Amino acid sequence: MTDGNANTTLRCAVIGLGSMGGGMAASLMRAGFEVSGYDVNQDACTRLAAEGARIGATPADAAAGADCVIAVVVNADQTETVLFGPDGCAATMKPGGVFVSSATMAPERARAFAARLEATGRHYLDAPMSGGAARAADGQLTMLASGSKAAFDAARPALQAMTGTLYELGDEAGLGAAFKMVNQLLAGVHIAAACEAIAFAAHQGLDLRRVYEVITKSAGNSWMFENRVPHVLDGDYTPRSAVNIFTKDLGIVLDMARAGQFPVPVAGAALQMYLMTAAAGMGKDDDASVARLYAQISGLSLPQPV
Repeated sequence: MTDGNANTTLRCAVIGLGSMGGGMAASLMRAGFEVSGYDVNQDACTRLAAEGARIGATPADAAAGADCVIAVVVNADQTETVLFGPDGCAATMKPGGVFVSSATMAPERARAFAARLEATGRHYLDAPMSGGAARAADGQLTMLASGSKAAFDAARPALQAMTGTLYELGDEAGLGAAFKMVNQLLAGVHIAAACEAIAFAAHQGLDLRRVYEVITKSAGNSWMFENRVPHVLDGDYTPRSAVNIFTKDLGIVLDMARAGQFPVPVAGAALQMYLMTAAAGMGKDDDASVARLYAQISGLSLPQPV
């Protein structure tokens, strides 16, 4: 991928090579970018290296001279370490380059990171994402992005390679984060509700696969019911998205609501279900494990792996 102004290949670094970041890096490579990567998990690094990427010894090393750095880490604290820690990339990425932050975080953290990075002559794009690992691998993510025109211009070639839908939500970092928190409120509530519903169906002695068939064709369906209930039906709680993701994200929602004196009782109830599920030892399991918590509480038997 050339920059359109010179016959040079744009360099992208991806920090965080898990199921999402690894797919995003692969999409960039397919689009012709020169890609480097870093992850604390050596297996993830080995997989990307096998596809032809350069693996850095640190975030700073991976990002050295990069036009675009995409951080696909868990939260604001990890983002801060990746940017400004002892081995951070803020000082090594190309001046005038752009840092694309895809972690879910509170808007004020995104604004603070943007101000700090932009003071170094580099750009910050607040760009949380939606979509699973398959969409990441296919370059079909949805990104909820905000930042300056210069940040969008610098990131656009990479964004086009990674996304199917790009929402440009404003010229200030933090707006993308706020939109993402609305999404996470709904996602967390919908997963908890889906788990409650399928556990309630089990308590009624219903054929759960038949319940799934009926509900997915009825008004009570949701994207999360359709996506997560098969995990319960298969007894497969391999973490596609872990319970602890929603203890974090709904916690941020409640912090934001409390700061603004705005009531979010449904999100608060859902957060308690995730916290109880995590306390029961399932924090690192798939978020559909909320159904297992209902089963434990009520003595239900849910499907077991075949």
